[in-house]
Amino acid sequence: MFASLALALGLGLLIGVERERRKGTGPTRHFAGIRTFSLVSLAGAVAQALNFPWITLVAAVLVALLAVISHLKDRSKDPGVTTEMALFVTFLLGMLAVEQPVMAGACGVVVAALLAAREPLQRFSTQTLSEPELHDALLLAGSVLIVLPLAPNQPLVWLGGLNPRTVCLLVVLIMGVQAVGHVALRLFGARMGLSLSGLVAGFVSSTATIAAMGVRVSKAPELHMACVAGAWFSTVSTSLQVGLIALVLQPSALRTLGASLACALLTALALGVWAVRRSPVLPPESHVRGRAFSLKQSIGLALMLSGITVVVGWVQSAFGTLATFAATALAGFADMHSPVAAVISLSAHGSIDAATVWMATLLAFSTNTVSKVVAAYAAGGKRYGNTVSLGLLAVVVAAWLPWGVGRL
Repeated sequence: MFASLALALGLGLLIGVERERRKGTGPTRHFAGIRTFSLVSLAGAVAQALNFPWITLVAAVLVALLAVISHLKDRSKDPGVTTEMALFVTFLLGMLAVEQPVMAGACGVVVAALLAAREPLQRFSTQTLSEPELHDALLLAGSVLIVLPLAPNQPLVWLGGLNPRTVCLLVVLIMGVQAVGHVALRLFGARMGLSLSGLVAGFVSSTATIAAMGVRVSKAPELHMACVAGAWFSTVSTSLQVGLIALVLQPSALRTLGASLACALLTALALGVWAVRRSPVLPPESHVRGRAFSLKQSIGLALMLSGITVVVGWVQSAFGTLATFAATALAGFADMHSPVAAVISLSAHGSIDAATVWMATLLAFSTNTVSKVVAAYAAGGKRYGNTVSLGLLAVVVAAWLPWGVGRL
């Protein structure tokens, strides 16, 4: 109990110190400072500890009335309600400290951070964030929080067996990758921003990342090499992710695949570094144009990639999975990680040997590269597609090289 009271007092002091610094002086100063916030938080903890609901209710009403009266008597030109709301939230945090101290502590730190970051947040919302970017952020949030959960999560025959939620997820993913690239471009400039965003987004989907980089090239051709670097860096993430899958599912499989994955990773990394060095040094925001992403192009690319999935599914159902190689190669057109995880799992159960795992993984890697090439041409045009394809071909050759050497 004493620990909860101490936590409540500490949270009140933390928030109160921040408010005290903004309290001001003279007749326009705010009513609450470090002592008021500390007492209110402690009052909330005591009321909760007494375990009498009517005492808690009366205390909450008194704190709310205190905040309302203070706001009505505020003589400043722009009174606001931040301090008043912070005071009531501090009372609730004091109550929460008794029941769930960890959550109370975390919430208290978040509240204090939000109060302290007033100027940066105001500057970001009024000066840094443009009107189109705000609209795009709302559209992306609506897609994630409203459209995606409401999309049916079952294959529909009249859509060729496509799962609407999977398509929506792919649309959101492509929009998200474009948005990450837009933010990175503004923060770090084209040379480093797109490379970093490609590397990070590649862990989610390298194909979607390559498509998103192509969309950006179509809008700003001068960013060609920077976007190519981001596309190639996304394949670094693919190799790392396959290695992690092998490490988790069957560590011995990593020894089998290690040479191929290392060659592919190092080749993609070298190509990415070369492309970065060839990229022009541009200041942040100098080539940021318009919106953070294109909804129309995102939907088009998602439908194209989903169409590949439908074709693969039809071929598999028509001809059957006669062999692990054929099934893995076909599945690789739609997704790299699922077929690799499947064959590694079979190896863990002793159904297939290490050589089969190696060959199946390389086939999935190769056919997945075909999908990336298609996405590159479809999103970024001939020049972008040609450049990215040459690099992807080099990565595939590097991945096959250890297998070929082992056959000699």
